[in-house]
Amino acid sequence: MSHTLELSPERLFPVDPATREIARQLYGLVKDLPIISPHGHVNPSLLVDDESFGNATELLLRWDHYIFRLLHADGVDITGLGVGGAPLTDPRAAWRTFCARWHLIEGTASALWLTHILVELLGVDIVPSAGTADDIYDRIQHRLDQPEFRPRALFDTFGIELMATTDDPLDDLAAHTTIRDQLELSGRVVPTWRPDKYCDLLSDGFAERIERLTGTVGGRPGHIGDYLKALEHSRQRFIAAGAISTDHGPRTPKTLDLSDRELEGLLAKGLAGNADATDAVAFEAGMLTRFAGMACQDGLVMTVHPSVARNHCQSALTAFGPDTGHDIPLRTEYTRAMQPLLNKYGTVPGFHLVLFTIDETVYSRELAPLAGFYPAVYVGAPWWFIDSPDAIGRHRSAVVEQAGFYRSSGFIDDTRAYLSIPARHDMSRRVDAAFLARYVVQGRLQQSAAERIIVDMTCTNPRNVFKLGG
Repeated sequence: MSHTLELSPERLFPVDPATREIARQLYGLVKDLPIISPHGHVNPSLLVDDESFGNATELLLRWDHYIFRLLHADGVDITGLGVGGAPLTDPRAAWRTFCARWHLIEGTASALWLTHILVELLGVDIVPSAGTADDIYDRIQHRLDQPEFRPRALFDTFGIELMATTDDPLDDLAAHTTIRDQLELSGRVVPTWRPDKYCDLLSDGFAERIERLTGTVGGRPGHIGDYLKALEHSRQRFIAAGAISTDHGPRTPKTLDLSDRELEGLLAKGLAGNADATDAVAFEAGMLTRFAGMACQDGLVMTVHPSVARNHCQSALTAFGPDTGHDIPLRTEYTRAMQPLLNKYGTVPGFHLVLFTIDETVYSRELAPLAGFYPAVYVGAPWWFIDSPDAIGRHRSAVVEQAGFYRSSGFIDDTRAYLSIPARHDMSRRVDAAFLARYVVQGRLQQSAAERIIVDMTCTNPRNVFKLGG
C-alpha cells in the first residue's frame, strides 16, 4: 500500500485512450486561463489584513462544511474543531482527529480539492493518517510562515481575474474600498448584494433590521415605499463599490406580482411578529419579482439559489449556531414558480437571471427549457452538494442537449475556503474537457468547435452572463 499522496495529471479524464488524448489537448487550452469567480463567500478582510494563516486546522478544517459534517456523521465532537466560532483551543489535536479519519472523505469532491491543495500548494506528499498527522501539520506550518503564502500574494499566484464576495446590504463596504483604492492586486474584488435577511419575515431580529434599513433613507419601517427606496439606495452603494450581481436564497423559487398594498400588509405582519410560513413565502415571492424589476433598472445580474432546508438539526443549531453544516437540499419546482416574474421581465433587454438548483431533476425538465426560450434566463452551475465531478458532468449532459453551451453561467466555486478556489476551477475545466472530448469522439462536435467552446465555457460565458466585458 502506497503512503504517498499523489495528484494524477490525468485525473478526471476519460478512461478510453483516444478520448483521453483529446481531453488532454482541450484542457491544455484552458488550464492556465484566468479564474473568474463571480459568486463566493471569502471575507474581503482576508486581503485587507493580509495576515499569515494561523495553522492547518484554521486554514483547511475549521470553516469547511464539507469536511466537518462528515466528521459529525461519524460521531466526532466537532466542538473541538472550532465550528461555529467556538474556541479552537488545541488546533493540533483537532488536526489529528481529522487525519485519523481521512478515509471518511475519500471519494468525495472534498478529497479531490484537499489533495490538490496539499500537493500543489502546500507541498505535502504523504497520505493523512493518525501516524502522519503531526508531520503534515508541521510541514503546513512551515509553508504558512513564508511571505509568498500570504493572502494577497496567493491572489496573484492563483491568477484571479475577478472574485466576488457576499455582503449584507447594510455593510459599510470599507474592506472593498480599501482593496479598490489602496491594494495593487492583479484582479478585481467586488461585493455582492445579498438581501435575504431583509425579506424573511420569520427571521430573528427582522423588525430591528428593517428599522435600520429604512433609517438609511430617513424612512418609516412599515411603509413599503420607504422599504423599497432603502433597498434601492443600498443597491446603488454596492454598484458604486463595483458590485456586478445580487444573490438570493429564498425558501422556494416561487414568484408573485404583488401590489404595494399587498406587500405592505405582509411587511406589517412581519414587523409585528404575526407572520406565518405562508406569509413569509408570499413576501419572498413578491420581493423576488420586485428585485427583478430593480435589476432591469440598475443592471445588476440576479442570481437565485432556493430550496434548502436551513439548519435542519435543532441540536446542532443550538450547539454551533446557523450555517454550520446541517443544511439539506429540497425538491424544487421552477416552471410555474417563476412564471409571474418571467412574464413580466423575462424578455426585458439586458436583464440577466441566473437560476441555480441542488435538485438535479430540474435541469433537463425545467431549467434548460426556460433558458432555451427566455433571453433573461441562464442555468447556474452545480453548487454546494452537487459541486462535484460527476454532478458537473450530469449537469452538462442535461443542459447542453436542450440549451446548448452558451446558456449557462460558467463555473461558480461558491467557496468560503480561499485555497480551494484554484482546485475547484481546475476540477471544472478537467470535467468540461472530458465532456467535450466525448462529443468529439462521438461525432457530435468538430474538434475545432470543442476548442472554441471550452475557452468560452471557462471565460467568455461568465464574462457575458455577469456583464464583465473583455
